[in-house]
Amino acid sequence: MPTIDEIRHFLTDRGIEVREFEEPTPTSATAALAVGCSVAEIAKTIVLIVGGQAVAVVTCGDCKVNTSRLKKETGLTGKARLPGAEEVERFSGYRPGGVCPFLLPEGLPVLLDSSLRRFPRTYAAAGNDHSAVPITFDQLLAVTGGREAEVCLPLE
Repeated sequence: MPTIDEIRHFLTDRGIEVREFEEPTPTSATAALAVGCSVAEIAKTIVLIVGGQAVAVVTCGDCKVNTSRLKKETGLTGKARLPGAEEVERFSGYRPGGVCPFLLPEGLPVLLDSSLRRFPRTYAAAGNDHSAVPITFDQLLAVTGGREAEVCLPLE
């Protein structure tokens, strides 16, 4: 599992700041409180399993993954489900509450939902539950190796 120091080094080398907080940031709501932004401006990273294949989706804190769209976008078939905590760590390298889009394992597809483009910058976790990284959509594309997709819908 990459440490926050490894993530900080990786991002700082690319001109991207890592912020740490005393307050916990494991959810979009708690992260928004710590950062001082709206829940929508939190870039949450969600790991899903589709037909046995793990996929990471980065989306706004006010959105949810639509599994039909996800399957269509990835070409994967089978049941889509949220993994348990142990699986999240195995597939992403991070514990729930600190899953981030940086330094993910090779072979884990990363989709960046278009909803993130609504903001000049969003705030992603940095590998633990007390951190946030202010980052633009273009920076996310560059540092994650992910690709843009429309796989999410607003929370109801």
